[in-house]
Amino acid sequence: MTDLQDRNDKGWATTRFVVLGFGTAGYACADSLLQVGAEYVTVLDDRDNEALREKAQILETLGATIRLGPGSTAELPAEVDVVVTSPGIPPHAPLLAAAAERDLPIWGEIELAWRLRDPANAAPWLCVTGTNGKTTTVQMLTSILTAAGKRAVAAGNVGLPLLEVVMDPEPYDVIAVELSSYQLHFTHSMSAHSAAVLNLAPDHVDWHGSMDAYAKDKGRIYQNCQVACVYNVADPATEQLVMDADVIEGCRAIGFTLGTPAISMVGLVDELLVDRAFVEQRASSALELATIEDITPPAPHNVANALAAAALARAYGVPASAVREGLRAFRLDAHRIAQVAEVAGVNYVDDSKATNPHAAQASLLAYEHVVWIAGGQAKGATFDELVTAAKDRLRGVVLLGQDKQVIAEALARHAPDVPVITVDATDTGAMEIVVGEATKLARVGDTVLLAPGCASWDMFANYGARGDAFAQAVHRLGDH
Repeated sequence: MTDLQDRNDKGWATTRFVVLGFGTAGYACADSLLQVGAEYVTVLDDRDNEALREKAQILETLGATIRLGPGSTAELPAEVDVVVTSPGIPPHAPLLAAAAERDLPIWGEIELAWRLRDPANAAPWLCVTGTNGKTTTVQMLTSILTAAGKRAVAAGNVGLPLLEVVMDPEPYDVIAVELSSYQLHFTHSMSAHSAAVLNLAPDHVDWHGSMDAYAKDKGRIYQNCQVACVYNVADPATEQLVMDADVIEGCRAIGFTLGTPAISMVGLVDELLVDRAFVEQRASSALELATIEDITPPAPHNVANALAAAALARAYGVPASAVREGLRAFRLDAHRIAQVAEVAGVNYVDDSKATNPHAAQASLLAYEHVVWIAGGQAKGATFDELVTAAKDRLRGVVLLGQDKQVIAEALARHAPDVPVITVDATDTGAMEIVVGEATKLARVGDTVLLAPGCASWDMFANYGARGDAFAQAVHRLGDH
């Protein structure tokens, strides 16, 4: 039996589940299945280490079968009704391809979480996806919901695992859900209260196979949406996804814009964030929600995130006063356009989380004169559009990492007069050299901006480690 729509269905016990991957998500999936009485749960992972074996022992005690080590995922078991896959495993992976050939249902962790909600206390989901800004928007939204007195939580691709949230014996009032394209690909039956696609730019195309497939998976967030589909007026592709979606009757399309909002939009009037979507006389009036000064930092892309969060909160029924209070209380996580220091009149900013060109471009356009630090693993991305948009702001560029030449070539094509320094060092001291070279290029009043536009794994454990190395190098400058 595979048509299991909620946790009270008796069919969980007899359905045979195979869980692919035994990381955080895979463990949560297997554990949740066991909690609802599934008696046939097999977990497969080619990795094998002490930490995994410890987790395996816990689940084996509860009745699961855990297969770890090389070859564990070589073949899909013959006796299986549903395959539950961890995010990041691409659809062309051999076991998923085999499951598709056998016409087996393939669920991701989000699909499983949706089906495991308690029907008696099912908190509405306010969902967010997009190439960039997802985490910030979800955290802003959570801050706003909390300011409104709701028991709210950020979950999914940020915060708590969504399965942990829906299995919590104390129900939440509302859940702010960040969803990646990986997670959405294997999500089929979700029906969000309201949902937003913030933007679309090439990313993870190697996983999805094409930009069209990537966009289509992002658009899954709107399927069966109940109240509001929030889109970015400046990115028509997001509105097209709304138009293509099959939604619940009465669900509205709500735009957010950095310009003056039309009817059924939220946007800006002078320095005010205003609502023309969720007011009684939206044809003739607008409601003030907050001011740009309530947003930290007030960079344009961060203001756009705030507008999207406000639209979702207003769709849920949050009062304007809570929008303002929540935005005032919110602060960005580390490594997201974070002020590191001002040294000798030069501002140093860490946006190591800008791991693709679209995110880096948004960061660059927030500053007037920039010495840009970029490079790493480009993941097949190109930088021509970014350089064209930002070239007049560039005082100079310092490049590092595996794919620095890709960026250098784009600069040579579109900004040949901008000074470019490449740093070949890849050891732990490389960032200190990079910051030193950037400082030489900077003038008083400039911003030295780490916005790599690339992944960090060629030189660093993650984008956080890269940002930390940048901040440490900047602080050493101040000590000299």
